[in-house]
Amino acid sequence: MADYDVDLFVIGGGSGGVRAARIAAEHGARVMVAEEYRLGGTCVIRGCVPKKLLVYASRFRGEFEDAAGFGWTAPQTSFDWAALIANKDREIARLEAAYGATLNKAGVKVAKTRAVLIDAHTVQLTSGDRVRAAYVLIATGGTPSYGDPIPGIEHAISSNEAFHLPELPRRVVVQGGGYIAVEFAGIFAGLGSHVTLVYRGENILRGFDDDVRQHLRVEMEARGIRVLTGCKVAAIEDAGGHFSVRLSSGNYITADRVMFATGRHPNVAKLGLEEAGVEIAKDGGGIAVDDYSRTSAPNIYAVGDVTNRINLTPVAIREGHAFADTVFGGRPTAVDHSNVPTAVFSEPEVGTVGLTETQARARLARTDIYKAVFKPLKATLSGRNTAVLMKLVVDGLSDQVVGCHVVGEGAAEMAQVAAIAVKMGAKKADFDATIALHPTAAEELVTMRKKTASFAREAAE
Repeated sequence: MADYDVDLFVIGGGSGGVRAARIAAEHGARVMVAEEYRLGGTCVIRGCVPKKLLVYASRFRGEFEDAAGFGWTAPQTSFDWAALIANKDREIARLEAAYGATLNKAGVKVAKTRAVLIDAHTVQLTSGDRVRAAYVLIATGGTPSYGDPIPGIEHAISSNEAFHLPELPRRVVVQGGGYIAVEFAGIFAGLGSHVTLVYRGENILRGFDDDVRQHLRVEMEARGIRVLTGCKVAAIEDAGGHFSVRLSSGNYITADRVMFATGRHPNVAKLGLEEAGVEIAKDGGGIAVDDYSRTSAPNIYAVGDVTNRINLTPVAIREGHAFADTVFGGRPTAVDHSNVPTAVFSEPEVGTVGLTETQARARLARTDIYKAVFKPLKATLSGRNTAVLMKLVVDGLSDQVVGCHVVGEGAAEMAQVAAIAVKMGAKKADFDATIALHPTAAEELVTMRKKTASFAREAAE
């Protein structure tokens, strides 16, 4: 590789790119990373981490309300949006600095600039420099999508801008039904905003288990969030101090902010992919890669959301690590994308891993369902009208637990642990043989004995 300036050039300093760069450097490679915004990528800077901090903030209002049932007389409370955002920004700055320190310690050079491919081995920086690299890794992530253009779309914000609003809006319309839409609806509502969630589909969280989708919708509506499905925002008009939002149904909503959370698409624009011989996948618009994250150009790889496989930060990190081990560590490693746990930090939150009931019934000869809906112990004194949902999807022939779905407090933590069992191929009998930890909500996962439903797959015609 002496003919090249570096052994590896990474375009994108997010979680996947940083992990790949560090591991490659530890394997002895000469590595350079280019990041045009801030190290840490979407997750750290304007995604998972700051969002979770805002979720924590939004939950205190409910905690204050619940405290009365436990004998507490809470003093008058107030909320300071500016203080929350300032504190959030300080933590994000600390994390960004930590990412930089990690790369520096590993001997990775960082260029805070945009990088574009000139050909398969040459990268052009906005500074004017050109770098020749033996290998290139594209880890540019995703970017918010606003969907089809509508009148007044310039008045809408995405999740990027939501983290930097000068003040908490009193009335918010959120368009979308996925992770980001549902989570920000809960954040704004928890902090005191009047929230309307608008989604064109029949129910929120498309792709999740249908029981999870319905249960969460009921819980969100019980918390004062207005959920409108089967319609979308058709126009946004600046009405002077507020916005008039026209829906496709013909109804109007008055809002102080309109947030579009209609998904994210791979950030592939103007990267020089065509010049480098990198092909885009026919489905999804991401960079086409093989099991080892290699693109159509033999020396160029891609990981994370830019490939549009499973768009989750831990997946990008795993892909980045596997790439470095494959190319520079002498250990070819393909990432297993099956049974990846995920969470929606809504209120209440969702934790899930494995197959949904619909997926299982389409794939398995027989599917057994175990489901429980119950009032959590905390709610017996708080008086809050809420319920926990727990559901196990089981292969009726092998007894293997192929799916676990939870809606309730701590659901994400439960799903992470349950994912180990699902990944290992644990059977329902193994769950049954596990002694319950009482009193917890999670004990229901090992005490559900009675099937709530059983389905045989219909033979194909």
